[in-house]
Amino acid sequence: MARIDLDLAHAYRANPQQDSDYALLPLKMSFRDGGAYALLGPSGCGKTTMLNIISGLLVPSHGSVKFDGRDVTQASPQERNIAQVFQFPVIYDTMTVAENLAFPLRNRKVPADQIKKRVGEIAEMLDMSGQLDQRAAGLSADAKQKISLGRGLVRSDVSAVLFDEPLTVIDPHLKWQLRRKLKQIHRELKLTLIYVTHDQVEALTFAEEVVVMTRGKAVQVGSAEALFEQPAHTFVGHFIGSPGMNFLPATSRGDTIDVAGTPLRATRSLPKGTLKLGIRPEYLRVVEANTPGAITAVVTQVQDVGTHALLTADANGNKLKARLHADADLPAVGNTIWLQVLDVHTCYYRDEELVP
Repeated sequence: MARIDLDLAHAYRANPQQDSDYALLPLKMSFRDGGAYALLGPSGCGKTTMLNIISGLLVPSHGSVKFDGRDVTQASPQERNIAQVFQFPVIYDTMTVAENLAFPLRNRKVPADQIKKRVGEIAEMLDMSGQLDQRAAGLSADAKQKISLGRGLVRSDVSAVLFDEPLTVIDPHLKWQLRRKLKQIHRELKLTLIYVTHDQVEALTFAEEVVVMTRGKAVQVGSAEALFEQPAHTFVGHFIGSPGMNFLPATSRGDTIDVAGTPLRATRSLPKGTLKLGIRPEYLRVVEANTPGAITAVVTQVQDVGTHALLTADANGNKLKARLHADADLPAVGNTIWLQVLDVHTCYYRDEELVP
């Protein structure tokens, strides 16, 4: 296991001149020894580029990679002692499950009794103890990916285990089970795990800390709670949550703030000027008329999704979504309602960055 420190940028083209020329904009980041991390963001944001730089499959065009303070920027994956699990299963069909799991250890001349013990431990963690003697060729896609996961985890001496969207081919109802297994394995083995995904549920349920990325930039690193409650960037507020954070244009005038054209008394000290107000649908409440911190809106849609109701409303040309209790007294489409937009959960942004 290792602490991993990145101080780098990467461009696939020579002589990058502007931000759009970079796959990874300049960043400084550390992954602590034994931590579980997720790299989360949409396709093309730089997640896999960062993972391949950490593994040694790609050398950054600028800067350095350090493992426990040792510069490994030019070192190969073998020299870095990295295990990597890819999006699609990488296994040997002609071998049994046990032989596949044992292969990385046999390559390193580990004694046979240690191999047998370690393979048994990993197979038990993955619920594959009863399949050890089966040929891999006859197994389902999710079972084959479990073998890939096992091969990544079987070496106890690795600096880190890197996962590049490993659950893509897994049947949806099995994904939760495998995420739970990975969390259990992390608790037991204390390996440094870095997991790439575009699925916020995977990231937030697996990782202790999530790195949210967009357009080659890491915009926030934090726990699931921090990303939800205090998004550091409007992209994080939009990307995390289902639905994402509501945003409204606002203008701060000191002790008052205009929100979507409605003047309200400010509930906290804010810099003067143009801002964006952000509030989660979970915290947007329907209130009585003229409630402090509330604005009017016209209901455009009400959806009953079983566990809750999702209300959509228009506030002076701005779409708002509120997540309400399914048994609440829901307003009808076309009604004018009051929505409380200022409370302790409200966030404020200037130039897309959170106002502290």
